Amino acid sequence: MTEIELLNWARGPGLQIATIIFVAGVVIRIIEILMLGRKPNLAEAKGSEMSAGLKTMVSRTVPDRATFKRSSFTITAGYFFHLGLFITFFLFAPHILLIKDVIGFGWPALPTPVVDAFAVITIISLLAVLVNRLTNKVMRYLTNFGDLLTWFLTLAPLITGYIAFHRIGFTAPTLLAMHILSVELLLVVFPFTKLMHAFTLFLARWYNGAISGYRGVAS
Repeated sequence: MTEIELLNWARGPGLQIATIIFVAGVVIRIIEILMLGRKPNLAEAKGSEMSAGLKTMVSRTVPDRATFKRSSFTITAGYFFHLGLFITFFLFAPHILLIKDVIGFGWPALPTPVVDAFAVITIISLLAVLVNRLTNKVMRYLTNFGDLLTWFLTLAPLITGYIAFHRIGFTAPTLLAMHILSVELLLVVFPFTKLMHAFTLFLARWYNGAISGYRGVAS
């Protein structure tokens, strides 16, 4: 297979297969969560589930002072790479054009040098998170293969995208194919790893807040 054939496969059948697995996997996982249900609460409600759930979705986004003091590095690095991932994926002009081809509309992009800088910041943040995880005895003990795989698959599109943009080492078609394939691999494993928290995070926060609100206690 030539580099052009590889690129055409990655941009065509490969992307279609990855997208189908991603969408189907996410839908199935969410359905599984919703089908778990919960037992009816026969106790008298002492507060609003909806408002408490919504409040918790917002309040848990910002860590309290004690939590931040205890895990300041992890929290700060986490915010940096999550923000960087959002900017590099959703605010980079070529990515917006790709999304527009799929959903029919787009939005303004950030200047390319800004996105490029955030890509570097995100890569550094992810590397720092890994070093911290492996040098902290407790975190290293809790780390399993799935955690390392998730980290690698999250980092790979950033590295390959940066290399492709700056055309380092290989020809442009090969670099672009490597980048697209790394994204497709991330899409395929996404629903079956901890990356699924991107879809379940706020659902879980609302649920916890709703339970507390029903009981009339702070979440």
